Amino acid sequence: MAEEVDYEALPSNTSLGVNMLAGALAGITEHAVMFPVDSIKTRMQVFATSPAAVYTGIGNAFTRISSTEGMRALWRGVSSVILGAGPAHAVHFGTYEAMKELGGGNCCWKSMACNLYGASATIASDALMNPFDVIKQRMQVHQSEFRSVFTAMRVVYRTEGLSAFYVSYPTTLTMSVPFTAVQFTVYEHMKKLLNPSGDYSPVTHMIAGGMAGGVAAGVTTPLDVAKTLLQTRGTSHDAEIRRVGGMLDALRIIWKRDGIKGFGRGMSPRVLTHMPSNALCWLSYEFFSESILS
Repeated sequence: MAEEVDYEALPSNTSLGVNMLAGALAGITEHAVMFPVDSIKTRMQVFATSPAAVYTGIGNAFTRISSTEGMRALWRGVSSVILGAGPAHAVHFGTYEAMKELGGGNCCWKSMACNLYGASATIASDALMNPFDVIKQRMQVHQSEFRSVFTAMRVVYRTEGLSAFYVSYPTTLTMSVPFTAVQFTVYEHMKKLLNPSGDYSPVTHMIAGGMAGGVAAGVTTPLDVAKTLLQTRGTSHDAEIRRVGGMLDALRIIWKRDGIKGFGRGMSPRVLTHMPSNALCWLSYEFFSESILS
């Protein structure tokens, strides 16, 4: 009898390329589908000076944005995500699989190993994605002046310099490393719990991925609020926010202006975004891996 092929243990001579391509396709799919909810999250996290830009919840934001600006406003900035998500997710999954292989293959039930693999993948992918994320959020804010990704990049670079694209990178890493570590750890544990045999199971990937994304998103929301403040500082009319220089400054302003509840800004749409998007990401990743090999 021929030896059964483990669908996650791809051949050594093709696994890196396959996983990188699968990750790129999965990342684009994930971000594009949930983009309108992500736009609402960004607007809820921004410290707006205009009452027209203050939203009380997901439903309130959706109704007001769609009625006053049109549905297209919820998709503004999606091109930046598509441009950045492909290469960033390719690097993310490629690094994850390479690290997992170096660690002995499919041994991610060990929590420390999961943390190392996920953290390494995040450091590499966020270095590519951070500038695109800055542009995305600049385009998502209320009354954004930008309609083109390249115009936004040119204007931000000319007026604020290269540092504007990376002022949030330390905060992004501070948030994304634990996010990804929690995500991969919960995903691997849930996958083994729901499917001990290890057989290919799309339902398992969706459930485990969704739960992992929701838990990780909720835990890291305070840092995401700080990241949004840093990335959108150039759009603010508030002098203090425009001068914010790093994560600690951002956290101080959030506490000063909104107290403890400020660190939960946008948690609902953030969790709502990451649960289905993470489920879709893992489902797409495994599907594309299988399709490429078949």
